[in-house]
Amino acid sequence: MLRIAVPNKGSLSEIAAEMLAEAGYSGRRDSRQLVHTDARNGVEFFYLRPRDIATYVGSGALDIGITGRDLLLDSGSAAHEIAHLDFGDSTFRFAAPTNEISDIADLAGKRVATSYPKLVDDFLRARGIEAILVKLDGAVESAVRLGVADAVADVVSTGATLRAAGLEIFGPVILESTAVLIGGAKRPEGVDRLLRRLRGVLVARKFVIMDYDLRESDLDAAVAIAGGIESPTVSPLKDEGWVAVRVMVSADEANDVMDRLADLGARAILVTAIHAARL
Repeated sequence: MLRIAVPNKGSLSEIAAEMLAEAGYSGRRDSRQLVHTDARNGVEFFYLRPRDIATYVGSGALDIGITGRDLLLDSGSAAHEIAHLDFGDSTFRFAAPTNEISDIADLAGKRVATSYPKLVDDFLRARGIEAILVKLDGAVESAVRLGVADAVADVVSTGATLRAAGLEIFGPVILESTAVLIGGAKRPEGVDRLLRRLRGVLVARKFVIMDYDLRESDLDAAVAIAGGIESPTVSPLKDEGWVAVRVMVSADEANDVMDRLADLGARAILVTAIHAARL
């Protein structure tokens, strides 16, 4: 039975649970439940702190897990990334009081507060910089004001939280993180099946099915607008000279494609969400 570590709480937990459900796996019903067995699919889920997942997988105690790339790299675990899962994106940057530090070289010998000491230390040492790292579990933006650090390294979205604390972002991006599927030294039976299912969910989220009716004489022009993964499915209609077309289209481009097909003369243009897919 495949043993899978999944986040028990935090920003990764809910979306990971939704993704596994869309992939056909059953999950826990009680948030206090630590282990759930999905006998039908031959898997056992272990609900753990996201920060601990890489350690369990890297040690071989569990087969695979879902966690953040940042947490994987910061753990020092022997686990490795199998695939990215397209959610939980975050960016790590340095920040310091305005006009005090503007280059990462200036961090040499300075105190840097972070919740990811190994990740930050590896980044700085790779550039020949040795700083004094101050490990905090959260709210690192307050560390400079409280006098325990000269700069911080933290997750940044808009930068508003850092600016409110009187800090300014500087230097290169430390890491672009995202949710990832990780594994250990061995690749146990069942991993490839899980990976196919998760990739199917990712495809289903990125694409839609578009159906429309069109004059057959305009078909080549329509295919130039939306060619699908391989090619569209085309079926003759009762009315001579007309065809029904079905094609996969990027969800982000669906409305633009509909407009262009309508301008071409397509009618009855319908868009349907994809629940699951295998390509």
